[in-house]
Amino acid sequence: MNNTYISLIAQAIGVQVWQVEHTLQLLSSGATIPFISRYRKEATGALDEVQIAEVKHLSTRYDELDARKNAILKSIEEQGKLTGELKAKIDACLVLPALEDIYLPYRPKRRTRASIAKEKGLEPLAEMILQQQTDDWDAAAGKFLNEAVASVEDALAGARDIAAEHINEDAQVRDALRRLFRNEAALSAKVIKTKEAEGGKFKNYFDYKENIRRIPSHRFLAVLRGHHEGILSIKLVPDETSAIAVIKKMLVRTATGGVQLELAITDAYKRLLCPSLENEILCEQKERADAEAINVFAENLRQLLLSPPLGQKRVLAIDPGYRTGCKVVCLDAQGNLVHNETIYPHPPQNERVAAMKKIVSLAGAYKIEAIAIGNGTAGRETEHFIQRIAFPHKILVFSVSEDGASVYSASPVAREEFPQYDVTVRGAVSIGRRLMDPLAELVKIDPKSIGVGQYQHDVDQTKLKERLDTVVESCVNKVGVNLNTASKHLLTYVSGLGPQLAQHIVNYRTEYGNFHSREQLKQVKRLGEKAFEQCAGFLRIPDASYPLDNSAVHPERYALVERMAHDLHKSVADLLANGEIRKQIVLENYVDDNAGLPTLTDIMEELAKPGRDPRTLAKVMEFSPDIFTIDDLQPGMVLPGIVTNITNFGAFVDVGVKQDGLVHISQLSERYVSNPAEVVRLHQHVKVKVLDVDAARRRINLSMKLPDASS
Repeated sequence: MNNTYISLIAQAIGVQVWQVEHTLQLLSSGATIPFISRYRKEATGALDEVQIAEVKHLSTRYDELDARKNAILKSIEEQGKLTGELKAKIDACLVLPALEDIYLPYRPKRRTRASIAKEKGLEPLAEMILQQQTDDWDAAAGKFLNEAVASVEDALAGARDIAAEHINEDAQVRDALRRLFRNEAALSAKVIKTKEAEGGKFKNYFDYKENIRRIPSHRFLAVLRGHHEGILSIKLVPDETSAIAVIKKMLVRTATGGVQLELAITDAYKRLLCPSLENEILCEQKERADAEAINVFAENLRQLLLSPPLGQKRVLAIDPGYRTGCKVVCLDAQGNLVHNETIYPHPPQNERVAAMKKIVSLAGAYKIEAIAIGNGTAGRETEHFIQRIAFPHKILVFSVSEDGASVYSASPVAREEFPQYDVTVRGAVSIGRRLMDPLAELVKIDPKSIGVGQYQHDVDQTKLKERLDTVVESCVNKVGVNLNTASKHLLTYVSGLGPQLAQHIVNYRTEYGNFHSREQLKQVKRLGEKAFEQCAGFLRIPDASYPLDNSAVHPERYALVERMAHDLHKSVADLLANGEIRKQIVLENYVDDNAGLPTLTDIMEELAKPGRDPRTLAKVMEFSPDIFTIDDLQPGMVLPGIVTNITNFGAFVDVGVKQDGLVHISQLSERYVSNPAEVVRLHQHVKVKVLDVDAARRRINLSMKLPDASS
């Protein structure tokens, strides 16, 4: 990559050029973002994952720009029109719109009005119009009459077509209008006649207009969705008079000689420039809106994946239902299915006594420590039913999100895990495992199905998948993975692995038993030195004989830690066990060309908490005991709730009525809030006030403007 691009990337991110250079070198060598961020801090100047990902993203954009330049240069050269000046102009381009403007006159075209006029010999007359060379246009046009041009009017019309195309291809004109569109264009929407009833959800946009600079991403995407569904017609244009005036100011030099030019300008704008730039700016705005929506989804997904786990507990999980009953499964502390059956505590069977006896029996037989209840249909009723049971020992009861559970239960992943069980058993198992370890279970589901985004089906799906995969990889490697218990799907996201190596690791465990050291990874089929370098630090072996194998200390630093221990006449185990011993280590004594203070500081932090899960522990959420359905809600009620989704326009909160309520951004806090993520986080326990309820449309408006809205 050339130095200009590298400098632009550094400027965009706000870092030094050398940091970008080193990061690009590491990425090109096959290093992953989590590995670079964690284990190559000296090389990058301690860039974090977000900055490294942005370096990668921008470098890809510039690579694509270079590829487009090469294609354009080749096309112009094949036409025999490439000059040294033109090549230099193309090489100097730093943004795609400017590059396409340069290429526009040379782009192969279908037969146009201008090309037909040129065939009639009217190009010299068009040049006269562009140069405003006469005041007597009838006389000038009369010289071009022939068999193909019958009248002065025909000659002038054809010449104006050529002039209009020339104006459309003028890079300076397009650039000036592009700025006008970006700053002053308004997005307007109108409902298509006869679509009013069908498009009720877009009612706010039936007669809508807003400046493109001020429209938030969620409103823009909503308007586009209405347009794509055939409900709304849309336009994105500036004031026409202002736009034409911009072109006239650039091109018209005389009062009388410019008459034909002004006509050509008006035609060029209405017929060519406006549709082209409207489409371009719509695409630009869509790209920006997509980026914002993807950012929201990515951050929500990150919070969801890093949700507090219950840990290795024996869990009874229930997938609630009415007519078909509640599917009950019992899981051991490792998440293995040990029992399943169905109970019918709700209508129409109402076998509550038998169901209670069965739950008590299962809780005793399998030494259950916690109960996980899906929060979908019959979820609150099942939770209420369970809480009325008098267990002989304390059992925590949790409501667990079912989002995506049905997708998992019918997926190839679920069929591979539980080929002998139906979707109801698989769904209940997923609910229980989500409580034990949300990250390990949710990685099996397409992130789009988890339900924590806004307009995720409207954005660029390739970019969405790339970003969400990056988030999953980041979360998995942040937490670390137990090498001996992780599923193939969880291992897939470990730095340097992927599906094939993950499967080879599982195969190795099946054939040889548990790993006892990280060094054994080198015996796994096709897991070479590079893959070992990338993955080893993120894999944990809790019962390893060598203590650092259950830590985030990378094997390449084992010798360094051993030297620290040796210098203090202690063992590595002593360093891990005794904080007073660690305090005696003088980090500056161990700085060298390979390990600086950032790496040494990370090592010391890890020695203090080897293998510790960075997530907090799960907390029980208790909804109001008197509220079960939307009909139970009344304005003014203050209720406990849990944040289920965060968008640019507010947060959705579950108050236990099977329909999340919206806390609009204006109701999140007494102070001004520009970004809801500043105030709330996913799965946060909050208190909300009911503002109003529309049971028919299933809409609940809530407020967090309370003396103490969070808990």
